[in-house]
Amino acid sequence: MKILHVDRNHPLMLEQLQAYGFQNEEDYTSTKSEIEKKISNYDGLIIRSRFTIDQTFLDAATNLKFIGRLGAGLENIDTMYAKKKGIQLFSAPEGNRNAVGEHALGMLLSLFNHLRRADQEVRNGIWRREENRGLELEGKTVGLIGYGNMGKAFAKKLRGFDCEVIFYDLKEGIANEDAQQVSLQELQERAEVLSLHTPLTRLTENMIDSDFIASFKKPFWLINTARGKSVVTQDLVEALKSGKILGAGLDVLEYEKSSFEHLFSDQHQLPKAFQYLIEADHVLLSPHIAGWTIESKEKLAQTIVDKIKQKF
Repeated sequence: MKILHVDRNHPLMLEQLQAYGFQNEEDYTSTKSEIEKKISNYDGLIIRSRFTIDQTFLDAATNLKFIGRLGAGLENIDTMYAKKKGIQLFSAPEGNRNAVGEHALGMLLSLFNHLRRADQEVRNGIWRREENRGLELEGKTVGLIGYGNMGKAFAKKLRGFDCEVIFYDLKEGIANEDAQQVSLQELQERAEVLSLHTPLTRLTENMIDSDFIASFKKPFWLINTARGKSVVTQDLVEALKSGKILGAGLDVLEYEKSSFEHLFSDQHQLPKAFQYLIEADHVLLSPHIAGWTIESKEKLAQTIVDKIKQKF
């Protein structure tokens, strides 16, 4: 079986697939249309996020038996059409769930203890202790939306903090020893921290808007290591200004798929909501790296290799 790799990954993937008898070919530079013209020559495709796998591409992939995506989700693949054509889809949420859990926890602790602001102040010769007095996680109620691989990993990290962890998920009966499953209404009544762990779907796109935020009984902290388009940035900013949201840790942004770096070519063209996030000292930003660790790079590759080997 011939496999085309269009994104660079951990070298173990190429090594192990070759050892199992697969033929690897690499193409990290051709455009999507160029790949589309030759994809019929391959039985398998390994991709991360370089381009979208749509119906036109899948129609051209007449011999494709599987697609392996080195990531937690399959949002860049038309999954319904792929399955209709009998193409097996592999993702690897098991590979970076621990990294995401640790990153979410790091963001939350940094926000609670004002580490971004305190660090900048000390570097500038400012020594303010009372103004930077922090909060403790102990006794707080942390609410999660989404309790798959990522949600479970974060809940596991919270076990040693003596806080209460609750979650809402469309699937019923998936609670474990780390968290209690509740209705969305109960989560909004009790949560003091909200952490998102959902894929991007028609239900989750723009989910965190002004109405959703207003439904929370208490002011809360927001952590988003899931998908940027699940949060309406303008509504988030208004809630940060009003104090309804006390602070936010954002590893993902709704702007990231629109040439993020180009936003900075003209500072006057920056969206006003994004400008606020950049300047706010109760907001932490990172470039979609929650699942992006040295260890997860290896784990993601190994997970996909194992799934391919098991099936083929």
